[in-house]
Amino acid sequence: MERRKIEIMDTTLRDGEQTSGVSFSVSEKLTIAQLLLEELRVDRVEVASARVSKGEFEAVKAITDWASQHGHLNAIEVLSFVDKGVSISWMQQAGVKVQNLLTKGSFNHLTHQLRKTPEQHFSEVAAVIQLAAEQGIVTNVYLEDWSNGMRHSPDYVLQYLDFLVSQAIKRILLPDTLGVLTPTETFKYISALKARYPQVHFDFHAHNDYDLGTANALEAVKAGADGLHLTVNGMGERAGNAPLASAVAVIKDFLDDVEVGIKETAIFTVSKLVENFSGVRIPSNKPIVGDNVFTQTAGIHADGDNKNNLYFNDLLPERFGRKRKYALGKTSGKANIEKNLQELGLKLNEDDLKKVTERVIELGDKKEVVTTEDLPYIISDVLNTKSIEEKILVESYVLTHAKGLHPSATIAVRISGQLFEEHAQGDGQFDAFMNALTMAYAKNDILLPNLVDYNVRIAPGSSSDALCETTITWEMNDRRFSTRGLDSDQTVSAIKATQRMLNIVLNAERNAGMEMLKT
Repeated sequence: MERRKIEIMDTTLRDGEQTSGVSFSVSEKLTIAQLLLEELRVDRVEVASARVSKGEFEAVKAITDWASQHGHLNAIEVLSFVDKGVSISWMQQAGVKVQNLLTKGSFNHLTHQLRKTPEQHFSEVAAVIQLAAEQGIVTNVYLEDWSNGMRHSPDYVLQYLDFLVSQAIKRILLPDTLGVLTPTETFKYISALKARYPQVHFDFHAHNDYDLGTANALEAVKAGADGLHLTVNGMGERAGNAPLASAVAVIKDFLDDVEVGIKETAIFTVSKLVENFSGVRIPSNKPIVGDNVFTQTAGIHADGDNKNNLYFNDLLPERFGRKRKYALGKTSGKANIEKNLQELGLKLNEDDLKKVTERVIELGDKKEVVTTEDLPYIISDVLNTKSIEEKILVESYVLTHAKGLHPSATIAVRISGQLFEEHAQGDGQFDAFMNALTMAYAKNDILLPNLVDYNVRIAPGSSSDALCETTITWEMNDRRFSTRGLDSDQTVSAIKATQRMLNIVLNAERNAGMEMLKT
């Protein structure tokens, strides 16, 4: 059976940038556009609104210059307006070849915002379409507020569509502008339009005000829509747009007769990049791209995964370049602990495993955050063994920060019984501390892991004057791990996290010694 191709138009750089507080720089827009087209392999990218600002123009020009050199120019689209050719002129200067013309898709918008008759609006739209064609610009047409138009003024919508199909346009874009549609309505309305205009290419543009964006996107495709407008991480005005990751996964898994060209393994990488550029954090439970969505918490689930993958579904993390994790907390069972011990290359006998499980559950009850890297410490404590006790101690330090002087640190660190004292300067107190620590380790011909992320926050459940939590992510031998420290002073909490890292690295190097934990 031949499968119907669904076009994916990403509008993160236009509609997604309407997220409150988000404004991408020129270089950020160019980078995102490149990744969307060449890594994620979306079909089209809506990159901006015409005539908005000088910065917007520069970003679009940078994108079209790159796209023209790499065969993507016809995939670059810009939102334009019925403005007697001003948008067309702007697009010509920016090098854009495709306009998404914003017009009125409901009688309510037409009469109260434009204060015009349908005939007046149609005439002005026709003039813009003709001007674009004369300038070699392809036209797609947005029907703003189309969903309310279908609900409250369907005769106007059909009158407008009868006019549009006579024009030189390529696609008709159907937005649920206010995110009000139900899945049933989405299917009903698009089915009716496809039956009436079977040769017309319809795109559906969903908003997520009722958290129905993905469901409506699925129903739109089932009803015959030819394309979808999506955004990375569901970015967009108010509650955002239909998220690309979820919509693509749903279509691939539940519709056998259609296909999309998205490269799923690139979704997570692009998602994290957009998170960093936008400053809008991805909720930890967001499907596909959230930190926790491939984490099993309940012990019974981990046990089931060990027994023929009983708790797996089609959303395997490997599809999206990710890996399944097993959380450690109050609902952990022995299977969770075993899964995490496997990550460390460790194995305990049944009695010791039970003791460690009880301690993890106890910590979880106290809302403590337990990670895989904490397990060696828990094992050491529970089993009362010195095989993984802390062999490296930061015994003392002096940190200075004075106006006009570089921050400095003097430290005394004991490495396997030998004391080293060093002094160093840095860009900040912790940077100075790390420089001094690096000098101490250099005398032992030992390289420290690279610091790749540093995050400070008030510990969950605490007030602003409570302990702060510093989480540092390190990378060594292509493996990343995180350590945490708690203290009322941010730098001290970072030093505690660093001391934990030093002992994790030492214990990893002495992995063979961990076999002594077996009794």
